Amino acid sequence: MDKYSQQPWKPSATPLPIPKKFKMPDIPKYDGTTDPRDHVTAFTTGLKGNDLTKKEIESVLVKIFGETLTKGELKWYSLLPKNSIDSFAELADSFIKAHSGAQKVEKRIEDIFKIKQGDTKLLREFVDRFQCERMMLSRVPDNWAAMAFASNLNEKNSEATRRLKESLRDFPATTWNDVYNIYNTKLRIKEDTIIQSRKNERVSSR
Repeated sequence: MDKYSQQPWKPSATPLPIPKKFKMPDIPKYDGTTDPRDHVTAFTTGLKGNDLTKKEIESVLVKIFGETLTKGELKWYSLLPKNSIDSFAELADSFIKAHSGAQKVEKRIEDIFKIKQGDTKLLREFVDRFQCERMMLSRVPDNWAAMAFASNLNEKNSEATRRLKESLRDFPATTWNDVYNIYNTKLRIKEDTIIQSRKNERVSSR
């Protein structure tokens, strides 16, 4: 029990008591399933509403951090060696390293070439999906997006896809806007008309 009740920080790291006016920031307790860096940011940002002095902030950060953890992460905190923490920066660094497995894996820009049409029959569905996933990838060069889209079209899926593939072969697009404009002006309206026509046929046959 002594192991769990001991404090991991040095007295010099927390020179001041927690002010009576202090209110715990309203943030979710960390359970090991999200990026630890996001939790540290939420915790430190949440303290800003307490109107603390610079000296008070350091003491509060160190003393209160353990209360923002739950489950196995709280156990990790309780097992930190006594007097092993000199500052909140050191505590945060140890926390992030210990939970590095939960850090977000930043998507690489090369992943744009992994967005394939597959068996999606409607060209419109693939255009919309490609656009959404392209926006989620950071710093993707515009010409990469154009090349990736053109190369990953499955021309066997539909007549509209085949025609777009041919257009991009004859007039290679250098930007995503070029690709989208070709689709939007030449194929989208026709594809929508075909889809609506098929719907009408199904309704009339009932």
